[in-house]
Amino acid sequence: MTARMQELANEIVRLHAELDREIEARRKALGWHLKRKFIEFEHSITLEHRRFRKSIPKFLVQSSLGAYLSTPVIYSLIVPLVLLDLWASAYQAICFRVYRIPRVARGDYITFDRRHLAYLNWIEAFNCLYCGYANGVIGYVREIASLTEQYWCPIKHALRVPDPHRRYYDFLEYGDADGYRARLAEFREKLRSETAP
Repeated sequence: MTARMQELANEIVRLHAELDREIEARRKALGWHLKRKFIEFEHSITLEHRRFRKSIPKFLVQSSLGAYLSTPVIYSLIVPLVLLDLWASAYQAICFRVYRIPRVARGDYITFDRRHLAYLNWIEAFNCLYCGYANGVIGYVREIASLTEQYWCPIKHALRVPDPHRRYYDFLEYGDADGYRARLAEFREKLRSETAP
């Protein structure tokens, strides 16, 4: 990685930290905070949220025909998602142990916290549960894949990759044969010594 690339990567990290501070300030403004992974709203905020909850009959009447027709297709994705979740968990349980790669904590990616929102009716809360699971599984599998890629093939692509995983920027440049042969063991050792996020 060139000095300029490292400078840009450092700037990205700095901006993420700044964004986290802004998100925390917004949380306070919305009247909630985290206490040991538990979400706490101010009582008056919870009461206000309940006023915005849409009744089930009203929700169903206002839903479009397209929503009714697409719902089975949307929820059919649960089958491959569960299979992917199970397979990725088995994959890392077996392969990561063999190569001494730290395992990814599934619970860090699959989050079911939207059920605490008093302005959601049970259908909306269930939809949020489903989306949280789906995106959590994808994030979980992406992290497992990024660890696998770092171990076996820490090389950038020649073509631009939209939204690469967080490890990608540290990978070797495409075409750097000497670097690959000289540093592959270093990448593997670094991976073994870190703790998965």
